[in-house]
Amino acid sequence: MGSIQTRKENNRLILDFYYRSIRCREQTALPDTPANRKKVQKLLDRIEGEISLGTFDYQRYFPSSRNAGKFKLSPMASAVQALDAAVTGNAQTVHVQGNANTPLFKEFADTWFNEKSVEWRESYRKGVRANLDKALIPRFGEMAVGQIAKADILAFRAELAKVQARGKQTALSNPRINKLLNPLRMILNEAADRFNFRTPYQNIKQLKVKKSDVQPFSLDEVQKILAVARKDFRNYFITRFFTGMRTGEIHGLKWKHVDFERRLILVRETVIEGRTEYTKNDGSQRDIQMSQIVFDALMEQGKATRKLSEYVFCTRTGAALDHKNVTNRVWHPLLRHLGLAPRRPYQCRHTAATLWLASGESPQWIAAQLGHTTTEMLFRVYARYVPNLTRRDGSAFERLITGVMGSGERQLHLPEAANEAAVAQKEVQHG
Repeated sequence: MGSIQTRKENNRLILDFYYRSIRCREQTALPDTPANRKKVQKLLDRIEGEISLGTFDYQRYFPSSRNAGKFKLSPMASAVQALDAAVTGNAQTVHVQGNANTPLFKEFADTWFNEKSVEWRESYRKGVRANLDKALIPRFGEMAVGQIAKADILAFRAELAKVQARGKQTALSNPRINKLLNPLRMILNEAADRFNFRTPYQNIKQLKVKKSDVQPFSLDEVQKILAVARKDFRNYFITRFFTGMRTGEIHGLKWKHVDFERRLILVRETVIEGRTEYTKNDGSQRDIQMSQIVFDALMEQGKATRKLSEYVFCTRTGAALDHKNVTNRVWHPLLRHLGLAPRRPYQCRHTAATLWLASGESPQWIAAQLGHTTTEMLFRVYARYVPNLTRRDGSAFERLITGVMGSGERQLHLPEAANEAAVAQKEVQHG
């Protein structure tokens, strides 16, 4: 069943109907008034009647539409066309603009990107642009945004699942597919809002992503790593293990953000693909307290790099460290040498969190050091590792209770408020 809608930008009436299982939207030159709605409704009724009879000629009604060339005239429509000149005249009383339907995906995608990109970090902007140019525009570019159907999206997703990842013998991962489809979802939702059609992205869920494995190092493993680490990277690993800084944060750390007087590391920037950018989010802007071991490591590091570079940890030429080089040439060889299971350098951050928790530090303080706005993620991700690190798995509480309750000479000392409540309860019982 077709409908009449209004384009918000210009208050023009739109015919919205299905022809040959394809949704068609054609804009008229008529403003939205009661009289014009009646006129357009009559036209829509005639169109739908002809569609049901098999006599509808798309080009006759909408000669300037991009859709006109998509539909061949049926034999019955050809026969009727010669006898229906009057109807043709009526149809043409409602003028359809030359660019009546929604813009092509490639056109609107560029518009959307130009409008939104000012909100994004350079790395994110670069990634979205690459997804548009390499995947989305080649697939949907010549389609009008209002004609992209749910089936088109699902078919594209199925195609992506069969694509082999670059440099690998496996298909694209679910996280990669989700990342490719996110701009498509945002573009279609925005287009639906602007051009007043129902987004085809409704009820399309992201592919399930396996929860990332958190594998913090034990304190014994940390000691082994630091004992055999390259001399020029020992201070680097000390800082990573005992501050919980993200990779981009420690690679982007500059001497101007190291406050020895207040014993603080000021996290203000991050390095991504060689570019210095704003941190992950506002919450990541934080001051990390230096423990003595970190303080000593940075003091020692200053002797090596402070005159060489603005970066605390840098290459021989003074440039910021490259994540891939450090991972492949320093980190993984170090783990292999020690016989430790391969893990991402990011596990250093997880290690800092679990060690802080194990030592009994305040969860609020730990969350602040890590750049979390709340403690929710802290407990959800890390708390389960604390018993393994400290053996405080309930046995300490049991020993306390057993020691107190098992001896007739000891009594539990309730807080004053609790004692008052107990007295009041006895008075009620004996009242």
